[in-house]
Amino acid sequence: MSSPHRLILASTSAYRRELLERLRLPFDTIAPDVDETPLPGEQPATLARRLARAKAEDVAAAHPGAVVIGSDQVADLDGMPLGKPGDHARAVAQLRAMRGRTVVFHTAVAVRCVARSVSTCELANVTVRVRDVSDDDIERYLLAERPYDCAGSAKAEGLGIALLSAIESDDPTALIGLPLIHTCALLREAGIDPLNP
Repeated sequence: MSSPHRLILASTSAYRRELLERLRLPFDTIAPDVDETPLPGEQPATLARRLARAKAEDVAAAHPGAVVIGSDQVADLDGMPLGKPGDHARAVAQLRAMRGRTVVFHTAVAVRCVARSVSTCELANVTVRVRDVSDDDIERYLLAERPYDCAGSAKAEGLGIALLSAIESDDPTALIGLPLIHTCALLREAGIDPLNP
């Protein structure tokens, strides 16, 4: 049985792990077993929330005493979800579709603890305006950064910032993959205060 104060990140994402490390709390990472296929007609924000909850629930079921964090991000281009491209051709297609347009990144974070009957979820939205970049710029960017594991194919924390003209958010870490302001609030509700661990 897990300790009541054990913290688990239900993710293998290096980005989420690095973000959670900023809170200086000890935690483990466990990969959730969740099918991330969107449901028919599912809106991007709904998909992000559902998957964040599912990831937290999956790991919490096996570790009922732990406080488990699940998170998911879906890029939203006029209601069309953009996931991780996975390869160069899909990344090119995503960035071509996004150029000159506004994309909303929905990043959901869920906290689940079976022993404490905690089940919460918040959604942080980041609005990103993409420059009208050329095909050559897209190719140069993708070859330099290879962001094939990032929703929307652009790492704003890296060279991807050069593709953008504006970012609007109340939680800048949400764009990288884990909204830490929301995460801190949910952890406090679950009995873990990063400033008073």
